[in-house]
Amino acid sequence: MPFFTAKNLSILIFAHAKIDFYFIAFYYLLPLSLHSSSSHYYTTSQLDPPTNNKKINIIMEDSWKFSQCFGDKGDIENITEADIISTVEFDHTGDFLATGDRGGRVVLFERNENKKTCEYRFYTEFQSHDAEFDYLKSLEIEEKINKIKWLKRSNQSNFLLSTNDKTIKLWKIFEKQIKMVSENNLSEHPSNSSNNNNNNNSSSSSSFHPHFSSFQSNTNLTSNINSNPSIPNLSSMSKLKLPRLTMHDTITAAQPKKIFANAHAYHINSISVNSDQETFISSDDLRINLWNLGIADQSFNIVDIKPVNMEELTEVITSAEFHPTDCNLFMYSSSKGTIKLNDMRVNSLCDNHARIFEEYMDPSNHNFFTEITSSISDVKFSSNGRYIVSRDYMTVKIWDMAMETEPIKTINIHEQLRDRLCDTYENDAIFDKFEVQFSGDNKSIMTGSYNNNFMIYQNAVNGNGNGNNNQDNDFEKEIVLQADKSAFKAKKLNSSKKRNNGAGSGSGSGGISMLNKNDFETIDFKKSILHLSWHPLENSVAIAATNNLYIFAAF
Repeated sequence: MPFFTAKNLSILIFAHAKIDFYFIAFYYLLPLSLHSSSSHYYTTSQLDPPTNNKKINIIMEDSWKFSQCFGDKGDIENITEADIISTVEFDHTGDFLATGDRGGRVVLFERNENKKTCEYRFYTEFQSHDAEFDYLKSLEIEEKINKIKWLKRSNQSNFLLSTNDKTIKLWKIFEKQIKMVSENNLSEHPSNSSNNNNNNNSSSSSSFHPHFSSFQSNTNLTSNINSNPSIPNLSSMSKLKLPRLTMHDTITAAQPKKIFANAHAYHINSISVNSDQETFISSDDLRINLWNLGIADQSFNIVDIKPVNMEELTEVITSAEFHPTDCNLFMYSSSKGTIKLNDMRVNSLCDNHARIFEEYMDPSNHNFFTEITSSISDVKFSSNGRYIVSRDYMTVKIWDMAMETEPIKTINIHEQLRDRLCDTYENDAIFDKFEVQFSGDNKSIMTGSYNNNFMIYQNAVNGNGNGNNNQDNDFEKEIVLQADKSAFKAKKLNSSKKRNNGAGSGSGSGGISMLNKNDFETIDFKKSILHLSWHPLENSVAIAATNNLYIFAAF
């Protein structure tokens, strides 16, 4: 008897879209509540950052420090829903950092070159999406920004893609010079004007003096003009200032260049830009579309897992990403815990995957919550394209592209919650979608947890390129940091600790687990680190904690 049946289909759907996604079986999604817009919420606060910026390959125990915080640091109960950050993304150089919130706003930060440390300052902010209403399906479309992806910079302007549940927009961010017209005609009292502005106008009169001299040499014309009382005397015309443009200010402007809409029937969960910088993919719960950045009114459907009979639905797409170097490869993860690698050279419709990364699970270990906790919430390629990291509710798994049968490492994240999954199901925490990130050097992993904690697993992929723990074991560390008010006082929550136990088998018991074993009663599920990003070139990370953006760096 198959494990997925119509009876427990609701659990599968809940695992992907938290609460309101059950009605996908009826071809519609329930509307989500709109979040009211509020005023700008980011204010720079530089709080005694460290003074040195030494780059090191092997991070010492005390090296990770709190650097900056942007946002209102008030109580969590007073936070406006629209101000909660929903995505964070560094650009390819690390000089710019973008955040999106539930109010549809995109806020950009730029690297402060005047500081020796890794510090950022406010750059610009714009409204990317507004709340809409689908009259055909009677659905409200949230303005919440689901994902932001930067395009590689090719000129003085920056380009990025932002998306809500239905619409993707290509934005151009550029610096625009504001010029004002400075215009001064002859005054009504030329004699007074001559006395008051003689010094100021001498330079202006000299600029057109040759033409004015030739004009005065025409005696017939000048005599007729001087006899007309409505025309000022020619003696004052030498002080005439012609209209001219003067530099007033330089502003940062955001302009939508393309709007990619009407291609997804279900909520968009991820977008990814191809390495050719010409195309990108967007994925919803059942389909993946391929777009050209220059063509907004046409897309190609490359993956479609929607069954003819929706009662036969067994999985949904949770995330998708292009390979960082091979423009023909992309992968997507599913709610069944599988990762499928596809090659667009094989077929235009990539329903048949080239590889599938799936770990065997003993059916005797299945329980009521297995379908939910095994659903992959995020999947990422390493920058060299050799490894894949995936995150589900309980674990982080690192896969080698050359080995499909099992991950080379499994890291237990919420092992302390394994016996309390029923409670997390009742408070909906079990449906939280945590992101995961590779470091720029492809060696370390970062992901989030509760109580505003996030973990850095340093050298999770060892320096020799091997993910197994039989070599270079002594360099592997788990670093737990807290993006909270405590970061202002204590730069570090827990010191890092060397891990010597094996984790190469891929089993839960053989993995490494989170150091901070909080009791269930002490866990604040409202303080969850879902969205984070790692600087592509150095050891600096950006953490979204409700409505605050934290910067941590290794020194």
